Amino acid sequence: MIEIRHTAVAGAPVAGAFDYVDDYRHVPSWMFGITKFDPIGEQDRGLGAVYDAAMKIGPKTLGSVVKVTGWEHNSLIELESIDGLYTHSRWQFDAVAETETRLTVDFRYDLPGGLAGKALGRIIEPFVAQAIRHTDATLRRQVEEVARRSA
Repeated sequence: MIEIRHTAVAGAPVAGAFDYVDDYRHVPSWMFGITKFDPIGEQDRGLGAVYDAAMKIGPKTLGSVVKVTGWEHNSLIELESIDGLYTHSRWQFDAVAETETRLTVDFRYDLPGGLAGKALGRIIEPFVAQAIRHTDATLRRQVEEVARRSA
């Protein structure tokens, strides 16, 4: 199991930051490695929404179906895999100031056992640090850009 916690502050109001992250159409543009994040069914956001996701990790593309298991407007988005590679992520949004939001994210990945899991672990470990740096920088830049355009 790989667990990661990361916190960063974005120069954007909570409502803007939340709306941006909550919009599935933006996910591949800021989440490192995500090549597909498409809703399954009519519901495309909020508690109970389900997405077909694909993540490119090194030479491999791994699939997962994730479901929104926690959702509080302007406060929390929680996703958990219901099929494929097991992942769990929890995004929390807290106002630091009127135009600043603290984003705290907890990620958890469970890798398969045996030789395949060990090999995948060796591929993922260096990827994780790079993915966090990229996701943090890209998400903050995009959220702040949307906030500037809305101001």
